[in-house]
Amino acid sequence: MSFVVGLVIGLVVGLGLIVAFVRSENARSNSRSQLAATIAAFARMTVEDSRKLLAPEYYPSWVVFSQQQKLKWLNEHLTKIWPYVDEAASELIKTNVEPILEQYRPIILSSLKFSKLTLGTVAPQFTGVSIIEDGCTDGITMELEMQWDGNPSIILDIKTRVGVGLPVQVKNIAFTGVFRLIFKPLVDELPCFGAVCFSLRHKKKLDLTLKVIGGDISAIPGISDAIEGTIRDAVEDSITWPVRIVIPIIPGDYSDLELKPVGRLEVKLVQAKELTNKDIIGKSDPYAVLYVRPIRSRTKTSKTISNQLNPVWNEHFEFIVEDASTQHLVVKIFDDEGLQASELIGCAQIRLNELEPGKVKDVWLKLVKDLDLQRDNKNRGQVHLELLYCPFGMKNGFTNPFAPEYSMTSLEKVLNSGEEDMDIAENGGDIKNKRREVITRGVLAVTVISADDLAPADVMGKADPYVVVSMKKTAAKNKTRVANDNLNPVWNQTFDFVVEDGLHDMLILEVWDHDTFGKDYMGRCILTLTRVILEGEYKDSFQLDGAKSGKLNLNLKWMPQPIYRDS
Repeated sequence: MSFVVGLVIGLVVGLGLIVAFVRSENARSNSRSQLAATIAAFARMTVEDSRKLLAPEYYPSWVVFSQQQKLKWLNEHLTKIWPYVDEAASELIKTNVEPILEQYRPIILSSLKFSKLTLGTVAPQFTGVSIIEDGCTDGITMELEMQWDGNPSIILDIKTRVGVGLPVQVKNIAFTGVFRLIFKPLVDELPCFGAVCFSLRHKKKLDLTLKVIGGDISAIPGISDAIEGTIRDAVEDSITWPVRIVIPIIPGDYSDLELKPVGRLEVKLVQAKELTNKDIIGKSDPYAVLYVRPIRSRTKTSKTISNQLNPVWNEHFEFIVEDASTQHLVVKIFDDEGLQASELIGCAQIRLNELEPGKVKDVWLKLVKDLDLQRDNKNRGQVHLELLYCPFGMKNGFTNPFAPEYSMTSLEKVLNSGEEDMDIAENGGDIKNKRREVITRGVLAVTVISADDLAPADVMGKADPYVVVSMKKTAAKNKTRVANDNLNPVWNQTFDFVVEDGLHDMLILEVWDHDTFGKDYMGRCILTLTRVILEGEYKDSFQLDGAKSGKLNLNLKWMPQPIYRDS
């Protein structure tokens, strides 16, 4: 009987403790949410609002300042404490940046270290401040715009591969940028937050000059550009968003605030068209540079297409994403000038938060001269991309047509459940994933239905069009019959192609005008097979490139025959 009574009492006490714990956690959560809302409300409060809350005798004089006066007040105090900031920050920068300089050290150097580093006597000036409302209830995000035309004393001790030692002075630093501060998590004790994260959110300008003490840095070709590139890479990799430095204020575990990869961006660089010609003789030799973070180790470069203003690459690249809400994919198209520096043709970018996770986005991006310019009316061409953002941990309910080498993120989820991709060791359950390459083989049925509004190619204002249908990799080719004297021809002809590698092949359709003694080009369409592999079958219209007008009406159908190869 006593056992039963003890058991009942134990259960009651246990349930009571659980209920008390849950109520306590809910109360803490509500308290934090209310604190975040209160702080955000104070951040939005105007001078007029504050006057309604405080009697004149309790009203601080600094509150009546405008934003410019407050920034002036902040800058005056920063100037006063700058000698102490310089002393503390110089050693901190040296300790943290030196390993990154070594990581990006140019191959022509054997050593790259600081021999002296002080920030000088000129303090930075804050030129703007704002509170960012990002929906977070457990923290406050602030952005400060800063300008610094400093007089630091920075000397780099470098040694070249041939044994020459050079003291290089970094001079005339001019910097403008926006820093982001995140105060998180909010707590009930002063100073009301557990840690501060800071990061360079946007670098607007970074200019500097390199000078060899007692010599000329240009005496060694290429060394100035190499060192400057290393410094810029170090800035990008050490403090530029989404990288953030976490400073604990109250002891605790703040690992959740540190930078972590959150997903993978799959990019297929398909083609570009109507590029600006940068060559006097012949045509440009374009190649593309792509990045999410502009550091050399994470920048991708395509192959160069010689003498072509409408290049077709059809290349695939992968990028790690740390913050899909703020990061961009940047594409820059250059003209390869051989031994000389490449010339920029144009650039474009797309925000990653415009991509729906797990869904392929097919986009044409207009090229501009500078990503920071709001307007660029000159036609510099367009670049064609297929994009897929895959967050880590996303369930296998979507198809990844770009990366079918791993179990069940891929196209062939139809064939296997993923259990067959694992080997269970006999000694007790160690599971080892086998890498499995999927060759996306199949039959592509192309139905050329019709064309609309073709441009006249004959003297009489008509044309005798036909379509040449071909696969880029295999060079398999078919063509429709000729439709005489017709600018809106109807063919309704179907052609089957055996495709050995659907992920890397392309469908090319060229429209020609048939003449007795030759033929005239009327435009073309170039299509990847991504969409038809995903959807199985679709019907659509496609504008003709290289033509004044006209579009092709097509029906595509994919019949898969995938091949697995274990590696």
